[in-house]
Amino acid sequence: MKILYGVQGTGNGHISRARVMAKSLSKTDIEVDFLFSGREEHQYFDMDCFGDFQLRKGMSFMTEGGRVNLPKTIRRNLSTSIFSEVQHMDLSDYDLVINDFEPVTAWAAKKQGVTSISISHQAALQYPVPKQGMSWLDERLLNNFAPTDIKLGCHWHHFGFPIIPPFVEVEPNCGDHHHQILVYLPFESPDEIARFLAPFNQYQFFVYHAAEPNIALADHINWFGFNRTGFKAHMSQCGGVIGNAGFELASEAMTLGKKLLVKPLLGQFEQSSNVAALELLAAAQSMDTLDGSILKRWLKSASPKPIQYPQVGDALVKWLKQGDWHQHQMLCNDLWSQVELPDNWRK
Repeated sequence: MKILYGVQGTGNGHISRARVMAKSLSKTDIEVDFLFSGREEHQYFDMDCFGDFQLRKGMSFMTEGGRVNLPKTIRRNLSTSIFSEVQHMDLSDYDLVINDFEPVTAWAAKKQGVTSISISHQAALQYPVPKQGMSWLDERLLNNFAPTDIKLGCHWHHFGFPIIPPFVEVEPNCGDHHHQILVYLPFESPDEIARFLAPFNQYQFFVYHAAEPNIALADHINWFGFNRTGFKAHMSQCGGVIGNAGFELASEAMTLGKKLLVKPLLGQFEQSSNVAALELLAAAQSMDTLDGSILKRWLKSASPKPIQYPQVGDALVKWLKQGDWHQHQMLCNDLWSQVELPDNWRK
């Protein structure tokens, strides 16, 4: 079997999920090519596991000041060669396209009649799981941005639907250093983050951000450019995580039993819906702005118990090899039977 695996590159969560799948696929005789779109080539990092991967411009959302900038998003996507990229993609060598919210491979598969499977968090949102802030445009984007024949979504809870657990690969928990806090707010202004954290000098903050602040940093704020190895090390030993409401970051925090404070990217339906799910499950606290009073309360809160999610990648690859792709309820049941959910989550 030969697979083309298309991955949305605008979010690190999509790439993290693909890393888990790449590791599982490498254990088999399945031949797989990876394709990424949505960010500039120099912005990808730690990509060795994907071999000789392909890049396309694709489509992406533009952000500014912690929210989606719709006019810039429209201008950026209208100026790209998405239609040409779809038209010129030849899938004749592939038996299957796996897609994680990547539009070029999804639309090429649709046009050429190649079977496609969506394995993504967005695919879980086709079901009546907790959602928030869904507009008419959001619904159209969800259904048409990267359309596939088969949709297999992942979420923190199945909510009674054929959804699989999250793909999580974390460093072993090195124990909670309660006064060490990991901060990953890539859509926020570095200066605003620095000012937000400055009053809380009884804690050590480890901030990962692509840009550096222009203002002087307080001694208790440690600033890093993004580095996956360092990030995972700090994640394993910290007492809590402050981040945007991306799916994979929250999944890693839950797996390690780290308390979580999220600020959703405003205007981004998926992150707003993640907040709705996290609050329903009492798995995180949220804030709409960088609110010091909320941070003060959250810092004093207790950490939750870790949730041991299973090795989803290995089970999923086994299911792919069986070839009965329209039947995935048994796969879902088997994976969730391995998870001990918190008592207040169970239905």
